[in-house]
Amino acid sequence: MNILISGGAGFIGSALAIALVNRGDQVTVLDNLSPQIHGEDPQSSALVRRLPESVRLIQGDVRSREDWANALSGQNVVIHLAAETGTGQSMYEIDRYVDVNIRGTSLLLDILARKEAGSETVQRLVVASSRAIYGEGKYKGRNNHVYPGARDPRDLNSGIFDCRDPESGDIAVAVPTDEDSKIHPSSIYGITKQVQEQLILTGGASLGIPSVALRYQNVYGPGQSLKNPYTGILSIFSTLLLQGKDINIFEDGKETRDFVYIDDVVSATLAAIDADVSGAAYNVGTGQATDVMSVAQALKTNYGTGGEIKVTGNFRVGDIRHNFADLTRIKADLGFVPAVDFADGVKTFANWVQTQEVSDSGYERSVSEMRSKGLLK
Repeated sequence: MNILISGGAGFIGSALAIALVNRGDQVTVLDNLSPQIHGEDPQSSALVRRLPESVRLIQGDVRSREDWANALSGQNVVIHLAAETGTGQSMYEIDRYVDVNIRGTSLLLDILARKEAGSETVQRLVVASSRAIYGEGKYKGRNNHVYPGARDPRDLNSGIFDCRDPESGDIAVAVPTDEDSKIHPSSIYGITKQVQEQLILTGGASLGIPSVALRYQNVYGPGQSLKNPYTGILSIFSTLLLQGKDINIFEDGKETRDFVYIDDVVSATLAAIDADVSGAAYNVGTGQATDVMSVAQALKTNYGTGGEIKVTGNFRVGDIRHNFADLTRIKADLGFVPAVDFADGVKTFANWVQTQEVSDSGYERSVSEMRSKGLLK
């Protein structure tokens, strides 16, 4: 098939491009080659250089109708990964996140609706959604399942970081979050991903184009940007440790996420391209909760070096406490079962990082930005 990947020079996109070429597909990539991800000389970026030679790379912007038109002609499948990412940065780069993530998606659909630029060949849409659309995940309260909203600042300032049952006030217990759980994003990024997903599923249905949304959990693995200080705590922690710096962990280090290895994400995405399903959203993760302290300790053990791991008690406005995926639906519909557990995945990731040039990621600068804007307490 002829397959277009928007954002295809990024971490997930480039890994997916390699897999698609290996199975015989013709791949086109539309990417703006953002310096935040690729550095000031994007053509020398490891992510760009690892794209197979047969890939047609178009440097362009999803906010440009002309760039979309140039990329869409003759495509059978569009995998829409292009987006500004990072919950923290989204809280003060609001217009950019909304413009890229929402307007970029609306332009794609508008061109398809008008059948412009040879786009009438498109037979399938797959959009990268995010676990961020849930906000806090699903919890067990005193009497039933609950979906806590923003945590009380008085609790946070007192060092009580766990979520409460909104009905009883008791501390609630996190359980796997399924696709029918409440959608209540707690960041601008999460809101834009929710709208992206709804645009693709609704627009695809109205145009008669089968469409699928994949709600990726926290993706990691070889190829992840070590330069972007706004996403990927494994990259951030790795850069700090290998520079001999301390890791300052927010809250109490017991906050959890579902860390899913890049190869599993690629497998799930290939399944979504090929399966005879439409109009559905699927979680893509491991179904396992891993706390941030365990991530830091695992990396330090693998590197055998670095500074101290410190729990600061600081917290970011808009951060969630727990979220990990229920995989029942994606297993049943797409046959997806994650193959890489965290212990093996983090070891492979750490081995890869040690082959890379590690420089200052700008993480301290990003923390200062959040603090100056009142987003880090």
